[in-house]
Amino acid sequence: MSLPTPAPANRIPEPVAIISPRVLAIIYDPIVTPAGEKLSKIARWESYSNLSAQFIADILECSGGLGRYQIVDRLEINQFPAKMDGFTYTAQTFADVMRRTTPPHNPDTVNYPDFLTRYNIIQRVALRQIDEVWVFGFPYAGFYESTMGGPGAFICNSYPLANTSRSNRRFIIMGFSLERGVGEMLEAMGHRAEAIMEKVYTPLPAAQNLWQKFIRHDKTSPGQANCGNIHFAPNSDKDYDWGNPRTVTSYCDDWKNFPAFKGTLKPVTCAEWGNGDIREHHKWWFKHLPHTGGRTNGISNNWWQYILDPNRVTV
Repeated sequence: MSLPTPAPANRIPEPVAIISPRVLAIIYDPIVTPAGEKLSKIARWESYSNLSAQFIADILECSGGLGRYQIVDRLEINQFPAKMDGFTYTAQTFADVMRRTTPPHNPDTVNYPDFLTRYNIIQRVALRQIDEVWVFGFPYAGFYESTMGGPGAFICNSYPLANTSRSNRRFIIMGFSLERGVGEMLEAMGHRAEAIMEKVYTPLPAAQNLWQKFIRHDKTSPGQANCGNIHFAPNSDKDYDWGNPRTVTSYCDDWKNFPAFKGTLKPVTCAEWGNGDIREHHKWWFKHLPHTGGRTNGISNNWWQYILDPNRVTV
C-alpha cells in the first residue's frame, strides 16, 4: 500500500539564511600517567583539531555553504568529568573498565548541572558569546550525543536540560568522542537533525508533512523510498545497514528539485552513498536536505536554519 503524497504546497518567497553558530569546544583529555601523558596520546586517538576541522568542512559542504560553524573558544580539561552521583574515574579505574576487568560505572551520565555551572555555559549563551557547545570526550565519559537547554527546549536525542531557561535562548550540547571519527560526529548531528525536523513539522497535517516524506525508506514504505533516515538508507533492511547492495527505486533525487517536485524516480543501491562507509552515507543524506529560499506551508525551504539554530523552531 503506497503512502499519500503531500498535498500541493503553499509557497512564500523568502531569502535563504546563512547560519554561523559560535561554538565553545571543550576537550576532555585526562592525564593518565605519572609522566603527564594524556589519554588521547596513550590510546593513539585522533586529535580534536583534525576531527573538528573535518566536521566543520563537511557541514559547510553538505549545507551548500549555508552552515558555517566557527569555534570561538576552546577549553582543554585534563581530568575525568564527574557523574550524576559524584563519581569520577581515576586513571586506574578507567583503565580497568577499558580492559573489561571491571564494569563501567552506573549511572554513566555526566553531571550536566555541574558541567553547565563549571564552564559558565548558561551565562555565555545569554550574553551571545556562544550558541552551542561541543564536548570531545571518550568512552564512558557520559555525554549524550546531543541535548538541548534553554526556554522551550525539547527532546533532541535526549530529554532537555532542566532549569536552563535563564539562558534566554535555546542551545545544544553535542557529545563527540576522540576515540571515534567524523562519520560518528555526523551521525550525532543526524540524530539532532531528525529530532529538530520532527518538531518543526509536528503542527502540520500528515498531507503536508514533507519531513515524513523525506525519511521514507523501502523497508517501511515499499516502492515509496525517498532518502531514508540516518540509520536506514533507502534500501536498508536493518539499522546501520548502509552497505546493502539490494536495488530499490527511490525518489531521493527528486529532492534536488525541491520544492517543485517532478516525480524523479530511479533505482539505487549502496553505491549511491559510499558502499557502507558511515561518513559517506551521512554526507549523502545531509546533502539531500532542502537548503533553498522561500517557505512551503509555512516551513522554511532551508531546513538547515532549524537544525543549526533551534531558536527558529516554533514550540
